[in-house]
Amino acid sequence: MSDNSRGALLMIASMSAFTFGDLCVKGLGGHLPLSQILTIRGLVATTFILLLAWRMGALRWQIPRRDAGLVALRAVAEIGAALFFFYALFNMPIANVSALLQMLPLTITLGSALFFREPVGWRRWLAIGVGFCGMLLIVRPGTEGFNIFSLSALASVACVTVRDLTTRRISAAVPSLTVTLGSSAGVMLFAAVWSLFQDWQPIEPRSGMLLAGASLFIIGGYIFSVLVMRVGEVGFVAPFRYTSLVLALLLGYVFFGEWPKPIALTGAAIIMATGLFTLWREMQLKRRQAKARRT
Repeated sequence: MSDNSRGALLMIASMSAFTFGDLCVKGLGGHLPLSQILTIRGLVATTFILLLAWRMGALRWQIPRRDAGLVALRAVAEIGAALFFFYALFNMPIANVSALLQMLPLTITLGSALFFREPVGWRRWLAIGVGFCGMLLIVRPGTEGFNIFSLSALASVACVTVRDLTTRRISAAVPSLTVTLGSSAGVMLFAAVWSLFQDWQPIEPRSGMLLAGASLFIIGGYIFSVLVMRVGEVGFVAPFRYTSLVLALLLGYVFFGEWPKPIALTGAAIIMATGLFTLWREMQLKRRQAKARRT
């Protein structure tokens, strides 16, 4: 099997693990407080990431002050992303929330242009505009479908965009697993403090199984996401992240009887198409720049 094929399978495995984890958390909605869910899941995930980083020699306790500030900012963005995402997930079809998150290639490109002055050609600007039109088809402003839950999903997209843009500014001297550990620990600590002001609920067998599944799937997602960075070409592997949307559609229908309206499916297809174009265009530009440096 080629490196690209292995990379594609690892990307599919990573996105599937995260999606199944989200499905488990959605199934816990109304049975356990979100703070309790995030605390227990975060404790398991943070312990695993800590051990993995230590085992791989990627654990750094002392990092430059500038990077420490960026890691802290990334953790804050991760906390916001988790809170807004799960609030939306508990009240919206999982496919709709997943579709909105597929805007990330577009929002990151937009953020890079606005805040880092990275050049963006007219084709990618057009893709961003069309992608945002697809987003409007999902949230449908001015209709009954546009509510606080839709805004929460968009707020999650904004937080993840800040998280990923911040990650780009962290120096290569800080290992990726150390950065991930900081964010996971930040979410866990925030949830633990929050849970002190809420009554913890007894964990029934069904809730225990879902909570264990959420913890195991997020660990699997982290493992596969680390492995996928080591094999295959980014331009070939990255588009397979959209398998999470297809899987979310199927899981939402099978387990919750959710099926987005045709207009929302159209919006999701537009977002996916423009996101794929943006990824392809960025890879084309990187190849041209690499070729220019060699000549």
